[in-house]
Amino acid sequence: MWDRIEPLMPADPVRGRRWADHRRTLEAIAWKYRTNSPWRDLPDELGSFQTAHKRLIRWAVDGTWEMILAAVLAAADADDDLDWTVSVDSTVVRAHQHAAGARKRGDAPGRARADHGLGRSRGGLSTKVHLAADGHARPLAFTVTAGQAGDAPAFETVMSRIRVPRPGPGRPRTRPLAVLADRAYSSRAIRAHLRRRGIRAVIPQPSDQVGHRLRRGRLGGRPPGFDSEAYKQRNSVERCINRLKQWRGLATRTDKLAIAYQAALHLAGILIWSRR
Repeated sequence: MWDRIEPLMPADPVRGRRWADHRRTLEAIAWKYRTNSPWRDLPDELGSFQTAHKRLIRWAVDGTWEMILAAVLAAADADDDLDWTVSVDSTVVRAHQHAAGARKRGDAPGRARADHGLGRSRGGLSTKVHLAADGHARPLAFTVTAGQAGDAPAFETVMSRIRVPRPGPGRPRTRPLAVLADRAYSSRAIRAHLRRRGIRAVIPQPSDQVGHRLRRGRLGGRPPGFDSEAYKQRNSVERCINRLKQWRGLATRTDKLAIAYQAALHLAGILIWSRR
């Protein structure tokens, strides 16, 4: 795994102090989120917890985590190991009381988040992770919202973050062959968005939409196409969520900043793809 990740790490600056050992710092961050331990409980052999925490935030702000994830996705796509039948879904993550209390001025310059991705639902403080997964249950893109947020409004944001660079010249690939999603994503806006981009939608209609169309008779139009056999593959996103939640720090959020929690999601995705 490290042989795949090491070439993608930032190089030492020309001037100033060199980076601390990248491998040890990466393992320190991964250990924290695997175990969901406090930063101060980091074992001595993994270095300073301040170094690991600052590196997590710094690389989240400058987009390093996203760039590394894009690079491992590009390598997988070049090896024809990326299934472009994509499934989209969301999962609610319970937020620990330590996740509350962040300043409301925003996570970072240019990425202001007044709510820090925290909201209140029946279970209390929570965060919702919206994600897209390939056909082999590996994450392609993430976005984080408050726990009470709906699934459909975040759909286009998740789709816009699917960007896999090509090995040669040309634009990154952003268009899956098909998108599988449950009834929560059955809306005219989402179907029109996929139709404009030439992406096949495999989304069942909820019973109320079916009844409304039938009541209108001929004015209701034809029912949208639905491939029930292809829909059986939608469990890939559920398996991807289960794989991510094996990291206890992702299954229960303790980060005050949404940008830090999202960076941990990207790191988990990087390690999942590096195991292939």
